[in-house]
Amino acid sequence: MDRNTFTGLFLIMIILGGSFYFFRPSEAELKKAKETEKIDSLKKAGVVVAPKDTVIKATPTSPVVDSLALKGPFGTAIAGTEAKTVLENENLLITLTNKGGKILSVQIKGQKTFDGKPLILFDGGANKFGLNLNAAGKVINTNDLYFTPTKAGSTVAMRANYGANAYVEFTYDLKALSNKVAFNVNLVGLQQVISGNTIGLNWEATLLQQEKSIESEHRYSAPYYKYADGDVDHLSVSKDEKEELTKGKIQWVSFKQHFFSATLISKQAFEKGSLEVKIPTTPGQIKFYGANMQLPYTHLTNQAYQMEFYFGTNKFSALKAQGYDLEQQVDMGYWPLKYVNRFIVLPVFNFLNGFGWNYGLIIFALTILLKLALSPLTYKSYLSMAKMRVLKPEMDEIKAKVGEDNPTLVQQEYLKLYKKAGVNPLGGCLPMVLQLPLVMAFFFFFPNLFELRQESFLWMKDLSTYDEFIRFGVKIPFIGDHLSLMCVLMTISTLIMTYFNNQVSGATGQMKYIGYIMPVIFLGVLNSYPSGLNYYYFLANLMTFGQQFLIRKMVDDDKIHALIQQNKARPADEKKKKSKFQQRLDDYMRQQQQQLPAKGKK
Repeated sequence: MDRNTFTGLFLIMIILGGSFYFFRPSEAELKKAKETEKIDSLKKAGVVVAPKDTVIKATPTSPVVDSLALKGPFGTAIAGTEAKTVLENENLLITLTNKGGKILSVQIKGQKTFDGKPLILFDGGANKFGLNLNAAGKVINTNDLYFTPTKAGSTVAMRANYGANAYVEFTYDLKALSNKVAFNVNLVGLQQVISGNTIGLNWEATLLQQEKSIESEHRYSAPYYKYADGDVDHLSVSKDEKEELTKGKIQWVSFKQHFFSATLISKQAFEKGSLEVKIPTTPGQIKFYGANMQLPYTHLTNQAYQMEFYFGTNKFSALKAQGYDLEQQVDMGYWPLKYVNRFIVLPVFNFLNGFGWNYGLIIFALTILLKLALSPLTYKSYLSMAKMRVLKPEMDEIKAKVGEDNPTLVQQEYLKLYKKAGVNPLGGCLPMVLQLPLVMAFFFFFPNLFELRQESFLWMKDLSTYDEFIRFGVKIPFIGDHLSLMCVLMTISTLIMTYFNNQVSGATGQMKYIGYIMPVIFLGVLNSYPSGLNYYYFLANLMTFGQQFLIRKMVDDDKIHALIQQNKARPADEKKKKSKFQQRLDDYMRQQQQQLPAKGKK
């Protein structure tokens, strides 16, 4: 392996190492993990622990209401008794409360949390949803009002009366086999009461832990949004952030978790708004999301707004079926990786999924297809390394003849040798670079693939998260609190591959050992990543080894050497037109050689 090849490989390792660096846990995530460990240890000791920032108050038997407030705006709706109403179909179980006329909790039927409990997106009175109305000189939040519920079939109407023939009404309609809830807002007879040209809508929710790896849930959870005439975007996944959405009308906002979403879509689009995300430290909570949106208000006798909620999985096909580009919440990677995943990897995966195989077998078949598609590049890479290995004795002679104190001249003589022998010094690196987008694409594809969630294969109980071969009980630097067996197997296979690649390329000295660094780094980084991803990398290593074994049987070093000598003996090759890259490289080396005597005279 010469210096150019080594430089190319080293740059590739820097790119890979840099990409993993940006996925490391944030300070907030580390702080949350420490807080969780502390509370768990206290619980084991029998100490009752209240969540941080929790204020314990005595609950009054009946609310105390100011008599003047009863005579003010929505006076009859200020006090009341909380009652719950249930909407249910085959996919969702939704609990509504008359306190605020809002959705109190959402359960995704047919799905379980990592510990086997019913999967609930959010629950409890701390989650808020309501309108902010400037009514009669006061700001009224419907979240604080008591509504009167009326249920008819799959529809529930919640009404808060302002006065005679004046009220706020929320209607919820859940059709069979649907993950969407039609949500309509009707403001009736309030055209002389509500002031201003906009009405605020406030939505706040704390999302609960659903997966075993809380680090992964943090890594892939964020509030998303879409402008009506723009692309889908999101807030930070690793820190607290608040963003004003003022670049246009907003089609929807989504409280997205790793594998599930709660999305609010406005048919008329919001005028503007703001989104907020916070990382709580309370165990069992993933993120706090807050949305404050503005709806246009035109003072009609019956002002109506049509919206809908989506509550369900982040399965790509399921989100795409909902419309509004909701599927873009699934992180397929950066450009061009997301196009590779969306238009190549995902269609092939869906095709294989149609056979009804176990997902471990599907990943196996997907890896075989990928390796077959890349086999021409693998062959070219191996052949180029073999040519460099055959040329190494002549390169050593050049270095001994010219001397190591004149590296520019050595490189120039190397280039002459490459040209005569018909060898491209970058031939081993370029095929690897061309394969890199596909290899990196899977790094985003498998962790965001809902289909792998809670699917088992061999000893791996859930392909969407790590498999615990050993659990340490305490966090160990670089490794974490566990050791993944599939990650260990992947690392061992990568080390073996590095050893055989060194044999093929003839690497010596420091370059012989530099390739062993990245597998060790991968062990620390990928140990907490899904076992399905590590399983793919393990299979890819085995298949690459198999490919190289077959190619090695096909490639004869003696024939390569004879071909190189034959190329060197052809004077016609000297007359061949150089490529632009080769011409620029020759010119650069010539300039460097000419500068050496000038430096010696100074």
